[in-house]
Amino acid sequence: MAFYPLQIAGLVLGFLGMVGTLATTLLPQWRVSAFIGSNIIVFERLWEGLWMNCVRQAKVRLQCKFYGSLLALPPVLEAARALMCVAVALSLIALLLGICGMKHIRCTGSNERTKAYLLGTSGVLFILTGIFVLIPVCWTANIIIRDFYNPAIHVGQKRELGAALFLGWASTATLFIGGGLLCGFC
Repeated sequence: MAFYPLQIAGLVLGFLGMVGTLATTLLPQWRVSAFIGSNIIVFERLWEGLWMNCVRQAKVRLQCKFYGSLLALPPVLEAARALMCVAVALSLIALLLGICGMKHIRCTGSNERTKAYLLGTSGVLFILTGIFVLIPVCWTANIIIRDFYNPAIHVGQKRELGAALFLGWASTATLFIGGGLLCGFC
């Protein structure tokens, strides 16, 4: 059985990764408008997420609109949505398995082998969740960077990396570390 403080640390990191994954999925700041050039006057800021677009006009409140049609979405966005939803579900399952496998939790009795198996499975699921988060975040970042340096795209249509992508990378790191702690010491 794993050293108890390492179990706690792995589970806490997994929980933080799960919360970060959920926030990354819901935030509309995956792609944000880029402000390039010296003569650009900024009247509005655009945010694009997995579920909605938001516009913030100068001295006006933020207005968000959910995407109107599922069929009109680009395949990249559909794939990112699916992977992030699977990641949220996997992280929740991993957290529940990890809690059941903790040393002082009695839902499996006092069978140490079963608890170690549950902790190991939880760790593997946290690592798998990290992979499921990393794929759409890196894929989206690659598209944003590629389009940013493409001279054929108009300056007003260029986007920058949003806060949700950075949160996704941080969540991936915590999921990998937490999953590694749960796997490595069970």
